[in-house]
Amino acid sequence: IMQMDAGLDTGDMLLVEREPIRPDDTTAGLQDRLAALGGRLIVAALARPQLTRTVQPTEGITYAHKIEKAESAIDWSQPAEVIERRARAFDAFPGTTFVLGSEVIKLWRAELLPGVPGASPGQVIAAQGTQLHVACGSGALALHTLQYPGGRRMDSAAFLQARPVASDTRLG
Repeated sequence: IMQMDAGLDTGDMLLVEREPIRPDDTTAGLQDRLAALGGRLIVAALARPQLTRTVQPTEGITYAHKIEKAESAIDWSQPAEVIERRARAFDAFPGTTFVLGSEVIKLWRAELLPGVPGASPGQVIAAQGTQLHVACGSGALALHTLQYPGGRRMDSAAFLQARPVASDTRLG
């Protein structure tokens, strides 16, 4: 909880509590936990007759710009770890996207896999049953939750049942 002033998020801190970011957190999940934490803290702040003001540090602060839809496109030449983190960071908005045929598909959840020698970035290396695996710049990803345009989120098995994908397909 902070005292508002003329700057953006620059006022003195009145109550501070930390919330760890878990390895599998999405922005949406973290936002929900932070909203609950903020609710508890504002109730605590209002119940206290006196709050101690602490000046916010000026070192180590980074401005985070608004995320634009244009940032959602997956670059399969990036390491699998980077793409997986971006999928979690962009859940619930704007989602990460790739092109399959002529459709823009959203990827909501993926899991890191070891790379496949000889596979090129964006190449589908497995597409059967519940497995939809894609090679990245280093490593690979198992794509778990996806969404066709205008559709709902679905697991990889439902995705592949709706529209089969051949191994060796190149994703854009």
